[in-house]
Amino acid sequence: MAQSRKTNEPELPPARRNWAAPIAQDSRTAAQTAFARAGFADPAILLHWDEIAGADTARIARPIRFTEGPHGGVLTLKSEPGAALFLHHESRALTERINAYLGRPAVTRLRFVQGSLAKRPMQATRRVSVAPVPVNDPANAFKGPDSVHAALLKLAQARLRKSQ
Repeated sequence: MAQSRKTNEPELPPARRNWAAPIAQDSRTAAQTAFARAGFADPAILLHWDEIAGADTARIARPIRFTEGPHGGVLTLKSEPGAALFLHHESRALTERINAYLGRPAVTRLRFVQGSLAKRPMQATRRVSVAPVPVNDPANAFKGPDSVHAALLKLAQARLRKSQ
């Protein structure tokens, strides 16, 4: 007796309504479809890769596919050609960081595909003028740890910039 093959196809987009709807309704479905096609039921690995892997590793490798099998999940990373060997040696530590971030042992093995990565655009840094905090500001009156006082002064400066 043949078993029917289960498909993990995402839901089809809703039928046309002939009126405008918020873009969030349709974009969520499109994003879930794209993530599911690459095997990411939970897109946290993709969205927070820089935090999970660290700046150095995130610069030379990016996740492209996640497959789950009977012996655990396999995360496929696309890496720069020279970096694949280095990353292979660091795979145990990287796997532990990924699983710690997800809070469960989702990834048991890393697979590396060599290829050139698209350069990420540099984010323009905003120059922020630092205005001195007035003498009568309550932040200056705080008597306590220096780290808390410095944080209060930064908050007061941000408040002054926002009011301008």
